[in-house]
Amino acid sequence: EEQDRLLQNQPDQPQNPKVLRIAIIGAPNAGKSTLSNQLLGRKVFPVSRKVHTTRCKAWGVVTYEDTQLIILDTPGLTSPFKAKRHKLDEAMLTDPWDSMKHADLVLVLVDVSDHWTRNCLSKEVLKCLSEFPEIPSVLVLNKVDLLKNKFILLELVTELTEGIVNGRKLEVTSAFEHNSSSSAKPPLRITQASPPENRAREPHCLQETRQAQEGCSLDNSGDMRASKSSLVTEAARGPNRYGPRDLKNMKGWPCFQEIFMLAALHGEEVDTLKRYLLMQAKPGPWEFHSEVLTSQSPQEICDNIIREKILEYLPLEVPYGVTQVTEMWEEGPSGELLIVQRLLVPRKSHMMMLIGRGGKVISRIAQEAGQDLMNAFLCDVRLKLKVDVKS
Repeated sequence: EEQDRLLQNQPDQPQNPKVLRIAIIGAPNAGKSTLSNQLLGRKVFPVSRKVHTTRCKAWGVVTYEDTQLIILDTPGLTSPFKAKRHKLDEAMLTDPWDSMKHADLVLVLVDVSDHWTRNCLSKEVLKCLSEFPEIPSVLVLNKVDLLKNKFILLELVTELTEGIVNGRKLEVTSAFEHNSSSSAKPPLRITQASPPENRAREPHCLQETRQAQEGCSLDNSGDMRASKSSLVTEAARGPNRYGPRDLKNMKGWPCFQEIFMLAALHGEEVDTLKRYLLMQAKPGPWEFHSEVLTSQSPQEICDNIIREKILEYLPLEVPYGVTQVTEMWEEGPSGELLIVQRLLVPRKSHMMMLIGRGGKVISRIAQEAGQDLMNAFLCDVRLKLKVDVKS
């Protein structure tokens, strides 16, 4: 009831409000929901190691002083074939495109730890970007903490941007120095120009070089070092519109305005990205009350968090066939939230897997989901889960 009231109320906006609608797109399991949760400062979107954890678009709201960021967390861009394989709703195909229609800025997230997919943007992502070339886009390289060899980032920057950032061509102008007698790998060097307030964070975002060129580096521990080698930018013509024939030969997108490198799971450099997003906000009316954190209902948050745990603990395709039915949602005598949910599975073998030997699996799911719900709702939660075979 409180959530409904806040969503229906007129926003309590200041005299000169600013707003920015941000669509986060990318391949499944790139870390979009993890990044959204970090930007919000609280877990309201489901996260797991399996693909297609997010099943429909949901909005998160960050309100800071006179600025409101509206984060459009979307399902991973996928193909109709994969959607059918995972028994996904039609919304899984259409929601990312719908979010783009409402966005002022798009963040394209790439998992740099996945060596199978990191060297090129998926055809679905490129098609989405090409359909909305007027929307400013930013490349976000996620999970950089999992890379032992930071040299890879330099290669990825070149490939994923087609060698162009903010209308300027990128070139490597000198070789990397390396002491052959040392077994340690040399640091990654990137040249960039940043606003004065962001100077200390320069290694994690690549920005347009206008007034000065500065060398800096990331070694394997993430430290910065002065460098002679550099990634230099030179003027280039603005990008044209790209058709289907062009996209076939493209691995990256040459229209990114900025590049950020971060580790969303641990919150590394998320604040740098958040400050950038706040600075990009334009004058405009707020859409939500300042106390609203997400457009989701509490029941939707509950369903998503329980499903997240089911995805974590059930193998292969099994969790995608589970249906959730909430049987009780009541406030207890001490103000605690009492939730009973029935989990319906298609086969008895799936039921045995979900329950686990001695009930260990279902107990662990209920315990972990209950803790996450307490953190999300900021109240005590008593969660009970039942398992049945679909009739």
